[in-house]
Amino acid sequence: MTLVATEDLRRQNTATVLRSLRHDGPATRTELARRTGLAKATVGTIVGALVDGGHVSEADAVAAARGRPGRPLVLTGSTLVGLGLEVNVDYVSSVAVDLGGTVRLERTVPVEDRDPYEVVVAAARESADLMSGMGTRVVGATVAVPGLVDRQNGIVAMAPNLGWRGRTVADDLGAATGLPVAVENDANCAALAEARRGATIGLDQSVYVTGTVGIGAGVISGGAIVRGTSGFAGEVGHIPLGDPAARCGCGRRGCWEASVGLRALLSAVGVAEDGTPLEAAEAVSRRAASDASTAEILDGIGVLLGKGVATMANILNPDAVVLGGYFVPLAPYLMPATVREIEAHVTSAPYASIDVRLSTLGLRAAATGAAEEALTQVLSGATAV
Repeated sequence: MTLVATEDLRRQNTATVLRSLRHDGPATRTELARRTGLAKATVGTIVGALVDGGHVSEADAVAAARGRPGRPLVLTGSTLVGLGLEVNVDYVSSVAVDLGGTVRLERTVPVEDRDPYEVVVAAARESADLMSGMGTRVVGATVAVPGLVDRQNGIVAMAPNLGWRGRTVADDLGAATGLPVAVENDANCAALAEARRGATIGLDQSVYVTGTVGIGAGVISGGAIVRGTSGFAGEVGHIPLGDPAARCGCGRRGCWEASVGLRALLSAVGVAEDGTPLEAAEAVSRRAASDASTAEILDGIGVLLGKGVATMANILNPDAVVLGGYFVPLAPYLMPATVREIEAHVTSAPYASIDVRLSTLGLRAAATGAAEEALTQVLSGATAV
């Protein structure tokens, strides 16, 4: 066996042990060998290197049914982090997650009158510098973008609300920061985050619907993102379910996004677009509490939201649909109409109720999922620890 092949095998075996500790929890060396199918001697060698590197620690011994007490191994992983960045029209979020699953950094900054690309470059540099100052290595960064993403080539094919077309984000940001950079759709990242650490933990099939200026969907099946043939699955914001006269950022009329996206909502109720989507939605919620006409407008948007969710539920039949972004603070005004429409239009509703949940991760959902994606280089064995 060549040296290269030996090193590849070592990385793959190490990744197998790391995934087991990350997803299945602490285990003794014997339990790890049983879980992974690796030889005990191989596990012992891998664990020794991981302990020396500060990635794994040994807990206190626990009694065993037979033989000597075992010492469970715990994935600390605090020396390695994945960096997730979400770039949106109004804000840029940064989240760093370490190999053990602990969130080490969370930041959201407004874009205001700046170029969103300049804001995300600055956020990446600042986050990497902060992690480095803590003695932590950033193994890679993933940028979550609201639009069509060519993930394989690191290109944003089209993000109309950002004004990006054919932008080589991975190469550009990588050159600016010195980090390995990947690009992913924001809804995909948010769906992954909710499945791993949010509203849909333990569910096999789920859909996440963004609630920002753009409307997209991330689909999870068997714990993995469903991307479609070209990686463009989930562009539900552009299905023709909205007001036929409403012009969308993509240039077409009648897109669902043009009627239920954040800008459409703010325009309908006469509230200025100010701050993050959650801050803008909270301002609308305060108005709706005392203004019946605002509440009525929100009810109408809830109807359109329900029709779109019903369409997705009829096609995908997921365990749950998660509503994120601005939908969360406005749920008291949107959800009654949304649920009525879902129950009226989902064919399976009389036989199996449709589980609609609200995001638990707020504006950090996409960036958190992006950070999880950045760690896959280590957890897949592509990058050595």
